[in-house]
Amino acid sequence: MTSILSAVTNAAHATAANLLSSAEIQPGGTIPTTVNVKEDSADKPFNFEGIAGKNIFVGVPGAFTGTCSRQIPGYIEAYKQFQEKGISNIYVVAVNDVFVMKAWKDSMAAAGTPIHFIADDSGAFCGALGMLFDATGRLGSPRAKRFVLITNGDSVETVIVEPRTGELTVTGADKVLSLL
Repeated sequence: MTSILSAVTNAAHATAANLLSSAEIQPGGTIPTTVNVKEDSADKPFNFEGIAGKNIFVGVPGAFTGTCSRQIPGYIEAYKQFQEKGISNIYVVAVNDVFVMKAWKDSMAAAGTPIHFIADDSGAFCGALGMLFDATGRLGSPRAKRFVLITNGDSVETVIVEPRTGELTVTGADKVLSLL
């Protein structure tokens, strides 16, 4: 009985990831500005309607995971360099709840950081970007691919996706800075 339930659960997660995720966003596309996400509180969702300036969205599979926890400090340390290159905001987005994202931010930057840690708790934002994958076997549910978007307002200028989600080869802060 347990194996049947496990198989059904795995199939449901894979189906959910496929249904939630549209085609992968391309340069020239627009970010989903009306999809709600969270940053400071579980009961205060917001969206990116009216987003302005040049921004970076860093998608990660999960807070506190090894590769993600190696990737994000580079963005925190290079924040001023990103600003000097015209970046208004950096958003770290994961399919996690707001409490986990806040705790991860505190662990990454105990003294604080202007980088926004965004909880896409339902996966709707990443799904609308086409940036979900089925991570059921390792993380228990559909998660964000490891990606970087460089946007101008709501328009996507650059899309970078790691070929292997568990690796950090093209989405590190140093690689993204070199593109600006």
